[in-house]
Amino acid sequence: MKRHGNPLDMFAEAARERAGQNAPLATRMRPRTFDEFIGQEHIVGPGKLLRRSIEEDHVPSMILWGPPGTGKTTLARIVAAMTGSHFETVSAVSSGVADLRRIADESRRRLGEHAQRSILFIDEIHRFNKAQQDVVLPLVEEGTITLVGATTENPSFEVISALLSRSRVFRLESLTPEDITGILKRALADGERGLGDMSIEVSDQTLDTLANVAAGDARIALNALELAAQTAPIGPDGARTVEMAQIEEALQRRAAMYDRAGDWHYDIASALIKSVRGSDPDAALYWLARMLEGGEDPLFVARRLVVLASEDIGLADPQAMQVAVAAQQAVHFIGMPEGFFPLAEATVYLATAPKSNSVKTAYGQALQDAQATLAEPVPLHLRNAVTPLMKSMGYGREYQYDHDRTDHYSGQQHLPDSLRDRRYYKPGALGYEVQIREWIERLRKDANG
Repeated sequence: MKRHGNPLDMFAEAARERAGQNAPLATRMRPRTFDEFIGQEHIVGPGKLLRRSIEEDHVPSMILWGPPGTGKTTLARIVAAMTGSHFETVSAVSSGVADLRRIADESRRRLGEHAQRSILFIDEIHRFNKAQQDVVLPLVEEGTITLVGATTENPSFEVISALLSRSRVFRLESLTPEDITGILKRALADGERGLGDMSIEVSDQTLDTLANVAAGDARIALNALELAAQTAPIGPDGARTVEMAQIEEALQRRAAMYDRAGDWHYDIASALIKSVRGSDPDAALYWLARMLEGGEDPLFVARRLVVLASEDIGLADPQAMQVAVAAQQAVHFIGMPEGFFPLAEATVYLATAPKSNSVKTAYGQALQDAQATLAEPVPLHLRNAVTPLMKSMGYGREYQYDHDRTDHYSGQQHLPDSLRDRRYYKPGALGYEVQIREWIERLRKDANG
């Protein structure tokens, strides 16, 4: 006699199937294998450590750190599938200690009765407090579960050191526009899970623009494409034509014409740099907003500001470098969208600071001489006499210790004889460099006195 399954189990399975069919496109298109996984080649490409450990079934507990929409949850599911592990997922926002203890009991039972390991995926693990993380720690130590934590925050600050030391940290990078375009095209072609049965027509330019606006987040791009396709007008042939108007409406904002890998990227970055150099804070803020709204990596902007602080301001305002580096650290720490605050603050500071390229000019001239005199020996009095033989050969002889002078300046020669009296650094006439110039001139005058 044929036995029928539990009606409740059958009902639950049917409910899960219907829920899967109604799930957002980003959920339906979630990669199931590495063959479908796009991006993060530096950690899951062929031969990479994480890929090897998964394929060889020696998966360590790990923290996946990266921006939203870069594949952290997907990667955790692939780990569970490829290793035949039971997959448990909790959100640090809605789960507590009781949930963790229940999962621990079930994982021990599963391991003892069926020899099946469990993957515990904790989404937004940085939101777990110390007490909650302390509950996870012994589970990892005793091997009850393999932890896969996902975080958008630096785990060095958000995960307790004991748990961090027992886990490998893998950094996921924002997906490139090319990665996201590939994901969108796969969704358009997939008739089972994607939009392949909807007869959608969309230009490559529209897809490329959407990929750029998504700012490295595949989830945003896929869900925007799905909503745009569902609301696109149906033509006489039954096809739906998706244009930028539908994309912008789905995103609830206008898509900026900005290509992070093309001319717009370099042109707008150049406009920002030249606006700061030209002491125009208003224009600088405008171009900064264009870059961030277009999906530019905020750390790219921060790096440009650090370079600007040195190249175009330099010692006219030594604080400029500190402000720029602080902005970079702040953006790295808090991420976007709030990261525009420190970037905007640094941009205005640099734009309104006194300008000088004296350090850049000085280094360029010194570099030319250095390249032309690479074989020039270091003067004997500047060499360090670390052995008696070196001392007998004159190393360090006649060196004058500057701190022995009341003004801490000896005026001795430090350049090779062929470059004697060469002057590279010439302080500018603005900001702090005025004081530097006066101080150097006074020292030299007193030494020649």
